[in-house]
Amino acid sequence: MKRLNVGLLAVAFVLSLFAGRLVQLQTIESGKYTEEAMRQRMQEITLPAVRGDITDAKGNPLAMTVEARAIYADPSLIRSGKRQAVVNALAPTLGLNPATLMKQLSKTGTRFVYLAHGVRPDQARLVTSWNFPGIGTLPEYRREYPNDSLAAGVIGFVNDTGKGAAGLESSLNDVLAGRAGWQRVEISLEGQHIPMGEDQKRPSVPGRGIRLTLELDLQFMAQEAIEKQVRATGARSGTVIVMDPRTGRLLAMASAPGFDPNRYAESDRSRWGSPLVQDAYEPGSTGKVVTAAAVMEHGGVTPQTPYTVPYMIKKYDVKFHDSHPHAPERLTFAGVLAKSSNVGTIMASESITPQRLYQTLRDFGFGQKTGLQLPGETPGLLEPPNKWWGTDRYPIAFGQTVSVNAVQMASVYATIANGGVRVAPTLVEGTVGEDDRFTPAPAPQRRQVISRKTARQISDMLEGVTTDEGTAPKAQIKGYRVAGKTGTAEIVNPRCGCYRGGGYTASFAGFAPADDPQLVVQVVLQDPKRGSHYGGDAAAPVFKDVMSFALQSQKIPPTGSRPPIIQIHARD
Repeated sequence: MKRLNVGLLAVAFVLSLFAGRLVQLQTIESGKYTEEAMRQRMQEITLPAVRGDITDAKGNPLAMTVEARAIYADPSLIRSGKRQAVVNALAPTLGLNPATLMKQLSKTGTRFVYLAHGVRPDQARLVTSWNFPGIGTLPEYRREYPNDSLAAGVIGFVNDTGKGAAGLESSLNDVLAGRAGWQRVEISLEGQHIPMGEDQKRPSVPGRGIRLTLELDLQFMAQEAIEKQVRATGARSGTVIVMDPRTGRLLAMASAPGFDPNRYAESDRSRWGSPLVQDAYEPGSTGKVVTAAAVMEHGGVTPQTPYTVPYMIKKYDVKFHDSHPHAPERLTFAGVLAKSSNVGTIMASESITPQRLYQTLRDFGFGQKTGLQLPGETPGLLEPPNKWWGTDRYPIAFGQTVSVNAVQMASVYATIANGGVRVAPTLVEGTVGEDDRFTPAPAPQRRQVISRKTARQISDMLEGVTTDEGTAPKAQIKGYRVAGKTGTAEIVNPRCGCYRGGGYTASFAGFAPADDPQLVVQVVLQDPKRGSHYGGDAAAPVFKDVMSFALQSQKIPPTGSRPPIIQIHARD
């Protein structure tokens, strides 16, 4: 009996321990373990936002969001002996690194790991058909560029994390991306969603679409033309801009060489930028129109002002010369511009002060950003007169020792074409909401830079450039009056800090119809190595092709008026 009592007491003691522990678990510490169990079952899933589309001015898609799938794994459900089979199937199908994938499948302390994003639905269906335990898919979206490399330097791309990484995709990412949501759901030990379990959700907010001023057919033509000329001339790069001078709208912005944003990782990283605003170059003779505007507005110079122009002129200890040797010529100022004489431009520039020249360059947009919403824009280089060396004013007058980007230079000619009114360049026309409601962008700034009379006189003088006596007869378009200017600027050789051996920038900028300007086209070729490096030979033919197509596509008829008679040679 004694032994029985001792046994009963021992059993009672053990049972009391169990009871005490049970009370502790179910009452005193119940909240802690309930919370831990819930945490093990709860899984937060990201609800991706639909990224807004980027379209041209007519609504044609340039960048769009399409349905895709994310592939994920629950490592706790994948047995160690089965991992290699999963890796062997998924890695080649999804283009994943086998070693990295094995590490993800072997993780401990987690029940959710993303393996791949942006997977095409047909690939996702193949993955699910294998019925691997612990492998699943979730709906999401991926970015697609239906026109491949078209306008890639402007649009940019979205990287593997879903964030804009270049071009407008980067600079306008906050507008396009929207806001991702989330959903917290209970997951069973088998990895299944518990239907009646805890479920919390914050819906995603879709991004807004962006409508650009670009026009798809014109962009395609410009892209094709500059790519062809870059190949033909062996140039390092090239750009073409088409602009409406009345509104500032950029109708085409093409650059070469480019890249395909659908496969951006396969291209050279140096091509991912926007060379139209990121690359600075010395404008050369295309910049002479600004000097012309300054001397005609403030220096008393007229198109008929005569100059005796030698091949070379010496200022202090520096010699400046024209592009070709010639005997002294008796030219009007219109003739100086038509023949693109550096010496004649220097002689005319002495009618104004360095401060006046500098201020006119600033008024035309030199040394300041255009305001386009493209990343990495350079303002170019324009130092104030107090930082000029003794002879700097002379090369600045004919477009050297200063630098611009391509859009800045196109804007200069748009200002001349628009009667002296500078309209800030515009690329984004507005945004489109989820309900397809269009919200226009703010109107661009407008400012009278030079008088209408001076702009008209310069326009007439620029028509002389495209005559047989000028530097760009190859820019002529049958039936249309064309005004423009060639540029052939030396490139600084970084090895010596001098112009010797640096190559050339060949350019042409112009507008048509000259007496009723509606379109500006600007062409730049960097360091052409085959054939002529002069702007009238390398760039003017591209201008002609692009402008001819633009006039037709915009249904702009010839004005039928007679061009002015440009007096190139001065009368004695």
